[in-house]
Amino acid sequence: MSDPIVIVGAGQAGVALAAKLRALGHAGRLILIGDEKVPPYQRPPLSKKYVSGELDVERLLIRPRDWYAEQNVELRLEERVVALWPREHELTLSDGARLRYRRLALTSGARPRTLPAEIGGALPGVVTIRGLADADAIIPQLKPGMRLVVVGGGYIGLEAAAVTAAKGMQVTVIEAAERILQRVAAAETSAYFRELHRCHGVTIREAAGLERTEGVDGRVASVLLKDGTVLPADLVIVGIGVLPNDDLARAAGLAVENGISVDESGRTSDPDIFAAGDCASFPWQGVRTRLESVQNAIEQAEHAAAAMLGAAAPYNPVPWFWSDQYDVKLQIAGLNRGYDQVVVRPGKRPGSQSVWYYRQGVLIAVDAMNDALAYAFGKKALEGGKTIAPAIAADPTADLKAALG
Repeated sequence: MSDPIVIVGAGQAGVALAAKLRALGHAGRLILIGDEKVPPYQRPPLSKKYVSGELDVERLLIRPRDWYAEQNVELRLEERVVALWPREHELTLSDGARLRYRRLALTSGARPRTLPAEIGGALPGVVTIRGLADADAIIPQLKPGMRLVVVGGGYIGLEAAAVTAAKGMQVTVIEAAERILQRVAAAETSAYFRELHRCHGVTIREAAGLERTEGVDGRVASVLLKDGTVLPADLVIVGIGVLPNDDLARAAGLAVENGISVDESGRTSDPDIFAAGDCASFPWQGVRTRLESVQNAIEQAEHAAAAMLGAAAPYNPVPWFWSDQYDVKLQIAGLNRGYDQVVVRPGKRPGSQSVWYYRQGVLIAVDAMNDALAYAFGKKALEGGKTIAPAIAADPTADLKAALG
């Protein structure tokens, strides 16, 4: 029983899990393993405030550098786990060393989807932004007037477009679906952000399939669309989603389904192995679900930490997300999966509004653009299992607080 609890993945979920174990009184040996050379840091600001120069590395850090020593957490940086042996309760590290564990947490996050090499995805100048090294490599390339093509009209792509347009670049976003944000938002939210980007000089091309990227002298120079259009490009940022880092679990024989499968406590198919964050899928509202958000990484990790120490309550979150684009803060409460009705509520400030999602008359999610009150009341309703009727939500004169009862 002297073997440590080991956490593989030094991101938001890994740090949250370690902190919760200590807060709950776990005094045993605790090891946090990360494959980067920098202590655990926040990833969402990388493509926004870090690229824009508003944040430096120290302000990105999740915890101060000395916190790990203070909490007796063994932080092992630039170390990678290459194999997991559940029966032996052992890990193999990249240097060949073996590490035993008593209990294990996988908080390995996700990696960006990339373009296939056969269509130019490996060309210099075709990049993704997931880690600090990615952002550091991109920043020197961002110069006013240069031509940027963003592949993908989801939140990742649109945030990259907003930051680079603000730096004076000529930005075109291409989206293969019929509209931007089609997978994650209603047409009304898509329309809001399409107009926002148009007003900032960004060109958005929807239903625009990518044929390939093309290079000159060994670097990307243009993007060819399936309709034959050629877009000149000095840089291409790919923002087409992420894939869960579940390879280690899969190779070890753990159950995997759109990420590492866990139960309501965060436990995998092995009773001594837990998982949390972007890499984990869990049962929620009758559907196996994987949430990619800071909120879920923290809350699910804290829940798994409690379960590792014997707690048994099920994890039942009210998801929330955010996105910053130009001077607009988008706040999302709930998950709009399976909605059949949408209403739009104008906000009190110019340019503010909220989009309310319903399924069979029941509120399931809210998108609030520069409307913190609508977000707060929508989130409160979801947390309390209440519904604000569509007619009330759509009426800007209606009292949302009174509607909550």
